[in-house]
Amino acid sequence: MHGQHASARVDGQGRRSLCRALGMAVLGGLMVIAAASSDAQQAPKQVLMLQSLHRGNLVLDQFIGDFRVQLDERVGESVNVVPMVVGPTGFVGAPNQAAVDYIRSLYADRPPPDLVMSVGGPAAAFVRQYRRQLFPEAPLLFASVDERYLRNAPLTDNETAVAVVNDFPRLIDDILQVLPDTKQVFMIVGSGSLGQFWRRVLEGEFTRFRDRLTFIWSDDLSLTDILGRVASLPSHSAIVYLTFGTDALGGAYADEQVLASLHAAAKAPMFGAFTPLFGHGIVGGSLMSIGGLARKTADVASQILKGAPPSSLRTQAQSPGEPTFDSRELERWGIPESRLPGGSVVQFRSPSLWAEYKRAVLAAVAALIFQSLLIAWLLYERRARQRAEIDSRRNLTLAADADRRQTIAALTSSIAHELKQPLSSILHNAQALQIAAERSPSPLGPAEEILADIKAEAVLAAQIIERHRLWLRTHQIQKTAVDIRSVISDSLALVAHDVGIRQIETILDLSSTPCRVTGDPVLLVQVLVNLLRNAVDALAETPPGTRRITIGSKVNTANVEVSVHDTGAGLSAELLDNLFSPFVTTKPHGLGIGLAITQGIVQAHDGTLTVQNNPDAGATFTVVLPRHATPRSEPSRALDSLDSRLTTGRGG
Repeated sequence: MHGQHASARVDGQGRRSLCRALGMAVLGGLMVIAAASSDAQQAPKQVLMLQSLHRGNLVLDQFIGDFRVQLDERVGESVNVVPMVVGPTGFVGAPNQAAVDYIRSLYADRPPPDLVMSVGGPAAAFVRQYRRQLFPEAPLLFASVDERYLRNAPLTDNETAVAVVNDFPRLIDDILQVLPDTKQVFMIVGSGSLGQFWRRVLEGEFTRFRDRLTFIWSDDLSLTDILGRVASLPSHSAIVYLTFGTDALGGAYADEQVLASLHAAAKAPMFGAFTPLFGHGIVGGSLMSIGGLARKTADVASQILKGAPPSSLRTQAQSPGEPTFDSRELERWGIPESRLPGGSVVQFRSPSLWAEYKRAVLAAVAALIFQSLLIAWLLYERRARQRAEIDSRRNLTLAADADRRQTIAALTSSIAHELKQPLSSILHNAQALQIAAERSPSPLGPAEEILADIKAEAVLAAQIIERHRLWLRTHQIQKTAVDIRSVISDSLALVAHDVGIRQIETILDLSSTPCRVTGDPVLLVQVLVNLLRNAVDALAETPPGTRRITIGSKVNTANVEVSVHDTGAGLSAELLDNLFSPFVTTKPHGLGIGLAITQGIVQAHDGTLTVQNNPDAGATFTVVLPRHATPRSEPSRALDSLDSRLTTGRGG
């Protein structure tokens, strides 16, 4: 039993020892796994960023903000960026060595940074001077450094740079293009060593403007003095804002505060060279894209952090971008967009009605289109109805005119038929009486003259009736050479009886130059007879002592003018516009076709007939006929026109 108990104790102790051994093995394995996991989680990348300026500088603030965001995206994880201001604005009053010692103390108990980068010229000069004391083995990236600095200090194998081309003379060229009358430029560059540095550099670059511009510098002025200066700038001035930092009194100011004060006080437009200043009161110019510079710098920095050697990452220096201008400032200073350089971009235009109320505009346009279409359809329907009414009235008028024409033609034929025989008898009797009188030994005296007049009038009446009958039937005219004075004389003889009865004085104002026109003498006499009869009727209400008719003629180079002037009451304006239209008359018993026929006869002779009121009293009808008309045997187009007007009721 004792042996059995002893054996049992030994077996229990072995099992306990085995369990402890297994536990220790498991614990060791877990520790190994934990250590391996800890090694797998690498520490974040460290970037020491040496800046040239403190926060408050718009250009630097945007560059650093964009750079850090872009760097994290490209590396794929968070990167620790340790900023440090060095150079003239860092550790104010302390030597550079104090800044070096401080930086070294930061990394006394931690690994050196994976990348050292400088931002701006002063920081680049600082890191180059103290390179051996500040992590000489770490890769070095010069960011936002002027390319001219790198020409004087070439890069080593463990260094690279993202440089810029600071082309400030190009900005002055932009100013002179949009403001060609500029005479002086106020340069705002801050104070202290940084402002003095920029003044030395830019005075050398601006030598080509020496004969055209005067440059004023702010490096020795306080902010109050600067604001007073910009508020009293003479005309034809401009302001260039480069940077500020501190003024001559040592006061530190943020760019945004300074720009706002300058914009409120300035009496001249302000320009800048960097995109972060845009929208803070500057007109614009050829601006350096700081966002683009930050992206390019983040590309290079991320590749270095991933193991790429700096010597393999050489980039081209970034130049100013396309000219960009603020529409609000252009309007404020009265600068037309036509003066802007080619390819310029104008931003901050006032939003258009379309941009702000697109849906409302579309709805309004749709409603207007629908309304316009509806109105157009209604107008079309209304015009169609009006056309139908006009056509109906025209057809009725045509029918009435055709009936009148047939009646006139029938009456004319009847008159011609009925009067032809009596007139022939008168003619034969007059001829017989004349023969008997000639054979009689006793003189008849006045009877001979009367008989001659009877003969002449009978012949003329027969000719007139025959000519009008022939004209209405065939529309042909027989033209011969006619002396216009004989036409006037014959016409006066036909109306002499009426003129004498109504106590009308006739005055002849004829040209002494003889003139012959080509025409039908019978129809030309009919023209003047109609005009004279109208003049006689126009004098019916005129007192007897003032009744006068003046017949005048004027011979021109190419034509002859015959006028009939009366001293009656004249014509109304409405009647003047329609006087030659068929069936328009002022006579109680007139048909209104006399003047229409008269005008047709004149037009058939290639002439014109016009009428106008006299300045004193009455009206004047003027007939103009060509002196050398070519006879026409074919149907007259003018007579066709007259026929058309007679049948359609429209005056010519």
